[in-house]
Amino acid sequence: MSVLNAAARAAITSGRLAHLVTLNPDGSPQVSVVWVGLDGDEIVSGHLDDRQKLRNVKRDPRVVLSLDTGVVNAMGLGEYLVVRGTGRVTEGGAAALLQRLAHVYLGPNVTFPPGTDHPPGMILRIRPERIGGVGPWADS
Repeated sequence: MSVLNAAARAAITSGRLAHLVTLNPDGSPQVSVVWVGLDGDEIVSGHLDDRQKLRNVKRDPRVVLSLDTGVVNAMGLGEYLVVRGTGRVTEGGAAALLQRLAHVYLGPNVTFPPGTDHPPGMILRIRPERIGGVGPWADS
């Protein structure tokens, strides 16, 4: 059973930038801003080339993702979602995923990445294990 309720799913697919935290080899945090979407119960992001965040996940799969929703609740607090989970990197499919996410993040008529000769890239898949933050997902 997924820990993501409908409100958390809506936040993840809303087109808001997410902050991905992975662990460097020395244990220090590495933060990247990523586009995210859902593939079933997994949070996904596409990457055309190898990056530190992906190397970190391959070595240590623990990740945290945070997302500011832009919503201010009745108490005046800005709502945000925090997802703790386990990441894994799969080969291929990055350009197609980035195109799908570009329609959310950039607009329905955007072609992204530009051009046609894209490397297979990688998809980061995060299995959510625990969610928190401020919002309608905090009590799930």
